Amino acid sequence: MSCTDESRDGVGTMPLCYHGVMTKNLTVRLPEQLAADAEALARVEGRSLNETIKQALEAAIERRRKDPKFQARLRMIIDEDRELLERLAK
Repeated sequence: MSCTDESRDGVGTMPLCYHGVMTKNLTVRLPEQLAADAEALARVEGRSLNETIKQALEAAIERRRKDPKFQARLRMIIDEDRELLERLAK
């Protein structure tokens, strides 16, 4: 689906775009203190709460990508999924 596509996806939602990039809204429940800390961090850095959380998540994902143990678990899951898909394709 593109940013200009006006069709619905079966669950009644439309694709969302921000600066021409497809986006997805998520609801995240945070403990009050963590939410307050994130809001304070965003204020101090002069960014939106959304941007602050998005950058923190991007940094966490990048750290995982560089973690050899994570990469090993990832390869194991890919192999398991490949086996499952091959069985289903028979």
